[in-house]
Amino acid sequence: MKSFKKLNPMRKIIFLLSLFLLSVSGIKAQEILTLDRAFQIAETSSPDLQQSLLNLERFQKNLEAQRAALKSRFSLDVAPIGFSRNRRFDNRVSQWYTNENFETNALFRVVQPILLTDGSVSLTNQFGWQSSYSDASDIESKVFYNNLYLNFNQPLFTYNRQRLELKELELNFENANLGYVMQRLNMERNVTQFFYNVYMTQMNLNIAREELSNTQKSYEIIKNKVDAGLAAMEELYQAELNLATSKSSLQDREVAFENAKDQLKLYLGMNLYTDFSILADVSANPVPVDLDKAIETGLESRMELRQREIDIESSQFDLIRTKSLNEFRGDVNLRLGISGDNRNLNQIFDAPTNSPSVGISFNIPLFDWGEKKARIAAQEAAIESQKLNYTDEQNQIIIGIRQAFRNLQNQLNQIAIAEQSQTNAELTYEINQERYENGDLTGMDLNLYQTQLSERKIAYAQALINYKIELLNLKIQSLFDFENNEPIIPADLYLKQNN
Repeated sequence: MKSFKKLNPMRKIIFLLSLFLLSVSGIKAQEILTLDRAFQIAETSSPDLQQSLLNLERFQKNLEAQRAALKSRFSLDVAPIGFSRNRRFDNRVSQWYTNENFETNALFRVVQPILLTDGSVSLTNQFGWQSSYSDASDIESKVFYNNLYLNFNQPLFTYNRQRLELKELELNFENANLGYVMQRLNMERNVTQFFYNVYMTQMNLNIAREELSNTQKSYEIIKNKVDAGLAAMEELYQAELNLATSKSSLQDREVAFENAKDQLKLYLGMNLYTDFSILADVSANPVPVDLDKAIETGLESRMELRQREIDIESSQFDLIRTKSLNEFRGDVNLRLGISGDNRNLNQIFDAPTNSPSVGISFNIPLFDWGEKKARIAAQEAAIESQKLNYTDEQNQIIIGIRQAFRNLQNQLNQIAIAEQSQTNAELTYEINQERYENGDLTGMDLNLYQTQLSERKIAYAQALINYKIELLNLKIQSLFDFENNEPIIPADLYLKQNN
């Protein structure tokens, strides 16, 4: 400080200007976080939302894979070298002989599933060259060969497994999309709660600073009075205790503020070393709400109801599978083929051989000791349970909307009461502060009025925040934005996927 006093006036100005610029740059480095900005950060960085996106991607890729599996599949099996030497016994002549065989071939296959009938059509072509030698006849055979087949397979008297599996994957993908939308709405609720929690701790910190300032002034007043012999020493002791308590309270609220910011950063997926301050609008703007409209839109649009419907459909699919246990089933296999072989490659089909085949088989269950009947009854009970869950979900939605509506109306009353209480506490504190300055009130009594004022300010701010949160809760429960008087269409929240 002494060295600063020795500086000439121009250097003093430069020094103070530098301090100002440094302080301004420090302020700019701190991010101002609004609720809308918090939503934007959460949509791209929230761990919970990222988990939901990964789950959605998993079901989408499974559905894409199943749809791709319904298209023609091409495969090529190549066996470039095959050699064997075996010692065998010929029963016709009661003689042992040695057989050597060398072969190379390739098998090309095209398989086309038939979604409509659950059958399949395949085209196979095997081409190769074979050399075979047997010491029994001392003859070596070398030949090119080609086998071309068209196969058709069709199950009979059973359910379409391909169609059922595809439908299940479509429902799983839709369910995952619904889960993502619900996670986004839940994210909006959680971000709002974390954000306003930081706001409240920030407000508590500001109130603690204001309380410390008032306590400091009161301490200076009583200290001057004691020094002048106008007040007892006990009043100074009480003022010192009040000042120490205010400083401790300020430190506690600083810790609570930093902890609340860390929790918000963690949920948003922000860098934990990023600093910010909260900018929030908590003014009370009563929004007219129509309870009947809220219930109507909630029952029409809530994703949980569609999820219960998906559960019912999935249970019905399980019932179809259960009924297929020990079922009467048939299979038809048709094959048309042409084969040819020759020592010369260009003469393979000079004398072709037609190779048609027809096969029909049946699986006929005889007696299962009541297994199938019992499993069907169990699955039917599961379906009825899912239907009850659907009805219960409807009732829960109605109750949730009613509770949110009642809480919203109650919060308006609480805001009015809290606002009046804060006004009364401010007037009371001003009156008693004047009494304290005049020596008509002790420091302990003034501290009680200071505490009362702080509590009323916090209660009023909390009432405003509670109204905001309840309004958001009603929006999520009913899927209707009463602030903007427009419905929330779940499909608008879906990710635009290329199915």
